Amino acid sequence: MKICRIFAIFATILVAHIATLAHADRVKDLAEVAGVRDNQLIGYGLVVGLNGTGDGKMSFTSQSMTSMLARFGVNLSDTLSNFDGSTTRNTLELKNVAAVMITADLPAFAKPGQRIDVTVSTIGAATSLRGGSLIMSRLLAVDGEVYALAQGALAVSGVSAAGAGTTATVNVPTVGRIPSGATVEKMVETPFSTSEYIVLNLKNSDFTTNRRLANSINDTFGPGTATALDAVSTRILAPAEINQRVSFLSMIENLEVEPASPPARVVVNSRTGTVVISRNVKVDAAAVTHGGITVTVKTNNEVSQPGDFAKVGETTKVANADVNIDEKANNMFLFTPGIELQDIVDAVNAVGATPSALVSILQALKRSGSLRADLIVI
Repeated sequence: MKICRIFAIFATILVAHIATLAHADRVKDLAEVAGVRDNQLIGYGLVVGLNGTGDGKMSFTSQSMTSMLARFGVNLSDTLSNFDGSTTRNTLELKNVAAVMITADLPAFAKPGQRIDVTVSTIGAATSLRGGSLIMSRLLAVDGEVYALAQGALAVSGVSAAGAGTTATVNVPTVGRIPSGATVEKMVETPFSTSEYIVLNLKNSDFTTNRRLANSINDTFGPGTATALDAVSTRILAPAEINQRVSFLSMIENLEVEPASPPARVVVNSRTGTVVISRNVKVDAAAVTHGGITVTVKTNNEVSQPGDFAKVGETTKVANADVNIDEKANNMFLFTPGIELQDIVDAVNAVGATPSALVSILQALKRSGSLRADLIVI
């Protein structure tokens, strides 16, 4: 009985703790470690093996192919001699070759020998990369150093077909991907293992959330462990030994922190009529009416002819127009001070406002100063 009673007490405490953290998020979902990020890579290369959909007589493609073949002992003259003694530039017609730009993201802590995905895009006159293979190309970072080498067969989801003067294209055939198409050759150094502190940056700037993050860390690991620097960054005193530092950060990123309520915002998509209203939006006292005027113009064309026994007369066209103005009689609804989201939605739905009309109502409320929220139109 004593054991059952202890278990019941423990279960009650656990349920209460879970209820307290019902709206809490893990630190790894709220923040990122400063300096631990992806790095963009870019390169230039040639895709070969195309089925007549290459660049053709593009000059830079010819120069690239000539330069590449020269490395294998194939010398192509840059100029051609004409019968009159003049010379012209030798431009190869490369229907099966395309010049491309190569992009990739190098993950943090990627080690030499690991593989990453690459995206290949045409920059010349090539119409499709389907069936092509990228030959070995260097991928550079912003410092100009080579961090990966890319090569392999392309996977192209787009397809284009033509016949009888008609062309049909599905997706984009001039862009392809090579899964695991690049090999990492150099590691990017990060301050994670060398700096005295670890800095966490919130994904969404907020002073309250950052204060709660620092307090949660200090409550768990002791006062002075974490210091909130501003609305984004929290500085954490970390162990010097790398194994302990990894374990320490693992415990921190699994802590539960309750984020602060977001600021009051109304986001409106003017193209689709989509409106998103955050929980904290309120309206001061305001009276709103929604209605519209419909003008209908109806034209009835007739022909006027002389009478049967008229000696003089001619047939003429007569245009008769009826104009009607219809104004909808919609009731005015009143917003009381401090009204909340549900009341706004109920009031707008009561008058049958369409999404576009809701946008107009919100803009009018913001202009009048009654809407206590940021109105963002995208």
